[in-house]
Amino acid sequence: MGVNNKNAQDNIQPKGNKKPLQVLHISKKDTQKKSQEIDNEQTNLQEEIKKENIATKPQIIRDDSVKEIDDSNDNNKDFDNSQQDLIRPLNFSEQNTDFQLERTVDEFDFDESAFLQALNENEPIGTTGETISGKVIAIESDGLYIDIGGKAPGYMPKKECGLGVITNFKEKFSIGLEMEVLVIKEQNADGMVTVSARALILRQSWEKVSSSAKNGELINVVINGFNRGGLTCDVDGLRGFIPRSQLEDGQDYQSFVGKTLKVAFIEVNPESRKLVLSEKKASLVSKISSLELGQLIEGEVLAVKPYGFFIDLGGVSGLLHQSSLTNGSIRSLREVFREGEMIKALISEIDLEKGRIGLNTALLENSAGELIIDKQIVMQEATERALKTKALFDKKEQD
Repeated sequence: MGVNNKNAQDNIQPKGNKKPLQVLHISKKDTQKKSQEIDNEQTNLQEEIKKENIATKPQIIRDDSVKEIDDSNDNNKDFDNSQQDLIRPLNFSEQNTDFQLERTVDEFDFDESAFLQALNENEPIGTTGETISGKVIAIESDGLYIDIGGKAPGYMPKKECGLGVITNFKEKFSIGLEMEVLVIKEQNADGMVTVSARALILRQSWEKVSSSAKNGELINVVINGFNRGGLTCDVDGLRGFIPRSQLEDGQDYQSFVGKTLKVAFIEVNPESRKLVLSEKKASLVSKISSLELGQLIEGEVLAVKPYGFFIDLGGVSGLLHQSSLTNGSIRSLREVFREGEMIKALISEIDLEKGRIGLNTALLENSAGELIIDKQIVMQEATERALKTKALFDKKEQD
């Protein structure tokens, strides 16, 4: 029979060296008492501080920890100010002291003038459309190499060496031959540009025909072909075209091939490479060239337009504009002249390029509106009155 020992649990020893758990008993009364004592001490301390503030001047008492915090704040302020100084741009006018910038030269510096000179020496030679003079330094089967003063020679393909087909290529060009060329393609990766003598010839030809057209010049051309629209010819290496409507006789126009015709320019457009010529206009310009400013002519009124009259001058028509008709006011142009009527007028304008002749009757009047009031007297005395206006046209030609 077992023995019931009430102290058996007390005799049980914990395994190992572990100590038994201890329970900390906290009294609620003790906690409240200690809290009340702390509150009393703080209250007494505040009252003593108030008394000291009343009796004496305020003094700031700082312990070491507070001083360390203040020092840290001062350092932070200094750091912030230094950052602001770095961000804010320098204003030398606010400073009283002299400030001088000194530039120190180190091994990485370079001379600016030498740098610019180096750029100029390596600047590409030959831009598109530029005319350059050079010498032939090499001749190949497919083209020429020309010294143009760059770091690499210019190359001119065989087809760009001249107009038409060049049969004796190596005989026509020799080493050392000086020639002017036009840059048609800027330099490649090797510094070489492509040049052309043919393009330069064509440019000069366009400039020449443009000047001739502006001056109303006439040229002789040899017809070298035809098509359904007209005839073709060569003008200083340019292809010219004469429409059938601009021929004096366009019926059997194919028979003109190989013949020489005198023509005038109708349209000259280098951009579209359009060169249109006219045999009829050449005949007109030839007649106009025989006329002079201030000359008195007689002709028939061909047509009445809202802006003036067209007058036949013997194969050439002139325009008598309403502004040059009279110095007076008119209600209708038909009050002055009608179709088929013969009149006298002064030549006031000659435009060879456009093939235009301007006429004037207002200068024949002795008073404003005289042509309307007494037209017969003005026409009868036109020759004598024209002599008085000669000085005006002589001055106009000089200007």
